[in-house]
Amino acid sequence: MSSPATAAAPIPTHEFADALLAGIHRVVSSQESLNRINVFPVADGDTGTNLALTLLAARSALERHRSDTAGQLLERVADALLDGARGNSGAIMAQFFQGLADSLREKSALTVSALSSALTSGSDYARDALLEPREGTILSVIRVMAEATRDVLGDVSDLESLLSRSLDRCRAALAQTTEQLAELKKAGVVDAGAQGFVNLLEGMLAYTRDRQLPDFDALPVASEFLATDTAGDEVDLDYRFCTECIVTGENIDRRLLREELAALGGSLVLAGTHGKAKIHIHVNEPAELFRTAAKYGVVSGEKADDMHRQQSSTHAKRGAVAIITDSAADLSDDLLEALDVHSVPLRVHFADKGYLDKLSISADQFFTELASNPAHPQTSQPAPGDYRRQFQFLASHYNDVLALSLTASVSGTHTAAVSAAERITGADRLTVIDTLNASVGQGLIVRDAAERANSGEALAEIRKAVINNIERTRSFALLKDLTYAVRGGRVPSWARYIADVLQLNPVLGTTPDGHIKPISALVGRHNRVAKFARFVARRAQSGKRYRVAISHAQSAADAEALAERLNTLLDVTDAIDISETGAAIGVHGGPGTLVAALQERD
Repeated sequence: MSSPATAAAPIPTHEFADALLAGIHRVVSSQESLNRINVFPVADGDTGTNLALTLLAARSALERHRSDTAGQLLERVADALLDGARGNSGAIMAQFFQGLADSLREKSALTVSALSSALTSGSDYARDALLEPREGTILSVIRVMAEATRDVLGDVSDLESLLSRSLDRCRAALAQTTEQLAELKKAGVVDAGAQGFVNLLEGMLAYTRDRQLPDFDALPVASEFLATDTAGDEVDLDYRFCTECIVTGENIDRRLLREELAALGGSLVLAGTHGKAKIHIHVNEPAELFRTAAKYGVVSGEKADDMHRQQSSTHAKRGAVAIITDSAADLSDDLLEALDVHSVPLRVHFADKGYLDKLSISADQFFTELASNPAHPQTSQPAPGDYRRQFQFLASHYNDVLALSLTASVSGTHTAAVSAAERITGADRLTVIDTLNASVGQGLIVRDAAERANSGEALAEIRKAVINNIERTRSFALLKDLTYAVRGGRVPSWARYIADVLQLNPVLGTTPDGHIKPISALVGRHNRVAKFARFVARRAQSGKRYRVAISHAQSAADAEALAERLNTLLDVTDAIDISETGAAIGVHGGPGTLVAALQERD
């Protein structure tokens, strides 16, 4: 028998850090299997991805701060996990580590006794983060781990023996989750979050035995996903968006914040401290969540994942290629839904107030704010984590992923997508293409790719069609005036003066190399829709057939009239899709903008 824990030597910080790294590697490498058994609380197939992304956020702290005390190291880890937490299980994991950090903060040495006590604190923290804790989840296994370490303290003296003596009870608790939740029992699986926690412990134990730190750069590529491998069934969702944000402030009233959040949705997890809180909640209106959070401090790290779309993809039995774009692509909601197109939102900022394009601010709300707010908005590319999270999820559920981005000549969105694609597991199955277009032009390219994917075409065929369509797609935007282009600094004020005096309607257009620039002006501001229709039609070739799409900025009647005229002037292949213009073009055009795109068809 080992000597009593009270006489044991402290666990070296670098050893504990390496063990955690090995555990994280085990979770990341098993994310595919975790996604497949993700049933509770929503069968959207992303628990493995969320846990992997959450835990990877701590990698830098574990590698760079090995000389710290264990308490200092875990403070850094907890803070990194709070910033990087994704999904329900990720937020719970972050709060668990916050409990470890708070318990060990004042400890000069990490002993098995101190670690056991910290595990109890972590378990309590994790439970307190949930409005309605449920047995049969990751919480159950965390609690059993804390209890097991207390029970064996007299017989262990090091990290290996502590983990080894506790792990069997954790595995038994994991197996029991199948019987504790009806959703798991029906699907015949254990809880995905609980399995991820056991994987973390198994990876840590393996390191303490062989002292072999696995290579993160050699993580296995995600295996081919089969929809038939997915556990659970599609269910009607009470809430559509898995929404998260961070609130930073002074003395955040967590009780009051929790009460307000509870009225907005379900699956609430409130992690963090009184100075920084991580919110995870399922809601139907992400904007309402962000407005509520802003009352308690500065909001950052906003994200909103469409669980309906994720669940559909998880159980899809359609094509093997996923299509994803950014919110600059204008397509009607009906088409986005029918074609199962995934989208990453651009960011929109009015002074110090930020929004997720088309998620936390609708197109109509954007133009209303644009007209009334003295601060001209700025648009920016999606946050790197937004792309990475989506890519990781889709690479886990499709054989190939094709991302079609806003033209790189006006935004860093394409570069952000490429950078994110290069950094994830399964990167060889991710293809990113610059559409050299925007708005409805980008939307038409995305639409054709999605139609081909849903009909079962292979990536090579779809990619060839995309390249062909890029060459055959042109977009044109009719601005009501130059007010917003001047406000944004794109056009000098004297140009607006001349346009107003001469009653000119500026027209922007895409060029073959992807630039968006003024290409013409229509004289006279009466009958501007008819003039614009003739202008667009003259850019078409006689004898050719075209697919047409239109978007508008608070000008639905004008968009309908434009569609009616283009139907008579052109040989249009199918119904003209009409959508609302997004912020990427709207920030320069303002209310009244009309956008039309032509795509030559075979």
